Amino acid sequence: MIREAASIILLRRTDAGFEVFFVRRHRGSSFMASACVFPGGAADEGEDAPTAAARELFEEAGVLLAKQGQKRDSDTLEIGAQDQIRQRILSGTPATAALRLAGLEWSTDALVPWSHWITPSIEAKRFSARFFVVELPAAQDPQFDDKETVEQVWVTPTDAIARAGELRLPPPQLRTCWELAQHSNIRAVLAAGRQRAQEPHPIMPRLAPGDEPCLLLPWDPDYLTNGIGESAPLTYKPHWAVGPSRFVMRENAWTLVEPT
Repeated sequence: MIREAASIILLRRTDAGFEVFFVRRHRGSSFMASACVFPGGAADEGEDAPTAAARELFEEAGVLLAKQGQKRDSDTLEIGAQDQIRQRILSGTPATAALRLAGLEWSTDALVPWSHWITPSIEAKRFSARFFVVELPAAQDPQFDDKETVEQVWVTPTDAIARAGELRLPPPQLRTCWELAQHSNIRAVLAAGRQRAQEPHPIMPRLAPGDEPCLLLPWDPDYLTNGIGESAPLTYKPHWAVGPSRFVMRENAWTLVEPT
């Protein structure tokens, strides 16, 4: 069974450009244990991908993408109210209901679609995950939940690639950092995201035979001929389907490489 999921690529401006936000999953997690990932997770029943992404961002990082509800008279939150809402959610109150009690509702207009990844069929636990990019809202600071996640880090895309082993980056995060590194600022990233949204196509890696673990992306020349497992071949060539087309596991870290 493939579950619907969503993740947020959260960016913040720096003097040199921008950084991307990761949370490290608990070592006891059933999926991607100890890996640094973008805040995200499975969608609730009846929840669309943007709402799931906003909810997961709030639950895992404390960053709230919300707007005044129709029945709310004030356009500002009381001091500490945001933390109280989050604690209610982490204690089991449904997220949308917790926001409604505070006179708020999710606001997903700022989310820009970036990519759509489907877990390879060789994995027991599989997700169809939509990734969205957004800039960190003003006056908000992320804080990991210390339950599902145990650490957080801001890092430039280039540094994230260099630290892939230390951060234990999964393939979607590693590839996304490579893509982000092609842009100098957040404005350029958001513009690229809007262009990518016009060329949607799922990315389902396939395992390649060999002595070292290797995953092939749909634009790799060996994807259809040598790949193992379910496939989602390109039905056309999106502009973003360029660059390194395979992941190789070396020294306990995924590395992006070109075919030889």
